[in-house]
Amino acid sequence: MTILRHELRQGWKQLAIWTGCICFFVVICVLMYPQMEQQMTDVSAMFASMGSFTAAFGMDRLNFGTLTGFYAVECGNILGIGGALYAAMTGAGMLSKEEQTGTAEFLLTHPVTRRAVVAGKLAALMLEIVILNLLVYAMAVVSVAAIGDPIPWKELTLLHLAYLLVQVELGGICFGISAFCRRGSLGAGMGIAIGLYFVNILANITEEAEFLKYITPYGYAEGADILADGKLNTAYVLIGMALCAAGTLTAFRQYRRKDIR
Repeated sequence: MTILRHELRQGWKQLAIWTGCICFFVVICVLMYPQMEQQMTDVSAMFASMGSFTAAFGMDRLNFGTLTGFYAVECGNILGIGGALYAAMTGAGMLSKEEQTGTAEFLLTHPVTRRAVVAGKLAALMLEIVILNLLVYAMAVVSVAAIGDPIPWKELTLLHLAYLLVQVELGGICFGISAFCRRGSLGAGMGIAIGLYFVNILANITEEAEFLKYITPYGYAEGADILADGKLNTAYVLIGMALCAAGTLTAFRQYRRKDIR
């Protein structure tokens, strides 16, 4: 619990900044919807005829004239990219920052096992991800209520649940990577988050690359699929959570035998 509290105190400013920025852009997008609603039908028809470009983002299967379709594209991309970058960068620095800042020796001289250190930092990472997503979800609900539209509880909840799982998976994978690094790995975290985003775009463009959806967490956060099916793709989610578990287990194993300097 001491390590958990320490990590939360240390990371609250970064969490507040990322959460505030994502909430701001989500609220702005929702508040813009009533002014753009009339034009969205024509926009949907235009996007539907643009071939690979719209297929890459799933816009050919969404109706921009509805709040859920508009939200899935505009707000989904904000939360998908912003939230994923936060989770990946935070996870990538969790176990490596002690050596980078020279506080590893001080930490490990306390009566605490390395397993407890990893467990405390992992708990802090996951709690920060959950806090970010709960606050963004709350602001999304408030902003939809503010424009006077009925709140699409099921669709909104599924979309936010999908992006929460994306962040949990990326956070777990990057947490495992951080156990191997000594001088920080923020670049690796950013690269993984952005790289997997573009892998999903490639999978959307061509059927031959559709198998890549089993690799990228964005495969089960596709707004068009969630709105059409009314559920998340269980197979993709299970694979994603397995990769997250592999990352966290790797962190426990590597950090326990790591030569801390």
